[in-house]
Amino acid sequence: METDEQDCVAAWWDMVLRNLRHTVPSCRGQDAMGQDRCWYEAALHDGNPIIVYLHGSAEHRAASHRLKLVKMLSDGGFHVLSVDYRGFGDSTGQPTEAGLTADAVCVYEWTKARSGNTPVCLWGHSLGTGVVTNAAKVLEEKGSPVDAMILEAPFTNVWDASINYPLLKIYRKLPGFLRTLTDALKKDKLVFPNDENVKFLSSPLLILHCEDDRTVPLALGKQLYEIAYNAYRNKERVKIVTFPPGFQHNLLCRCPTLLKTVRDFLSQQWA
Repeated sequence: METDEQDCVAAWWDMVLRNLRHTVPSCRGQDAMGQDRCWYEAALHDGNPIIVYLHGSAEHRAASHRLKLVKMLSDGGFHVLSVDYRGFGDSTGQPTEAGLTADAVCVYEWTKARSGNTPVCLWGHSLGTGVVTNAAKVLEEKGSPVDAMILEAPFTNVWDASINYPLLKIYRKLPGFLRTLTDALKKDKLVFPNDENVKFLSSPLLILHCEDDRTVPLALGKQLYEIAYNAYRNKERVKIVTFPPGFQHNLLCRCPTLLKTVRDFLSQQWA
């Protein structure tokens, strides 16, 4: 039985790592051509900062807006590890909150084990923000707080995000709608409680939100910031940056000030 369990764990790790895409800083692009996995692993401790990117609920890591963000970060000198959770893209399995969280913890710990003194940031977008804070809470409880977190278009929890979703608002006054929605979330055991998680975290936290985000309203990002700011002992570790209309929910990658915002925050926190 022990051998079977070890085989299952090994297979799970292999599945997670096979669905991990490593984009090196563009300044190392020529060096990376034709290299094998061992070279890429060794490159993680070259001193360039690392971002583990956890995407939202739609599509996969190769969606066009995600590729644009990865390119921007690569051009800005970051290693970017993009993850497809179980059940997403060409990854096998069924997506559950516990499973997505375990995948994120696995990737972060694998990366830290290879990064030397190079810091690692967890970046989550939309649903990915819930994965980030869940994983960060697990790591905090292990005594290994993440080096930094970036939450792009975060919600407070899945319940708030669901009832504020534009396509669902028209149904909110229908008899039984809220109970049906609640039952569905309970059945799938979906919570992603960003608002509760941030009360137990100590890692630097940057919240990014667009003013014209109609999928996850800016009000939820601001509410999460207030909760985190009030909970953190070191207030300088928590920051929110809002962006003007034009980028909505998925297109912050087009913002010309995004890279500087991220680099300035991480440089200050990792100084």
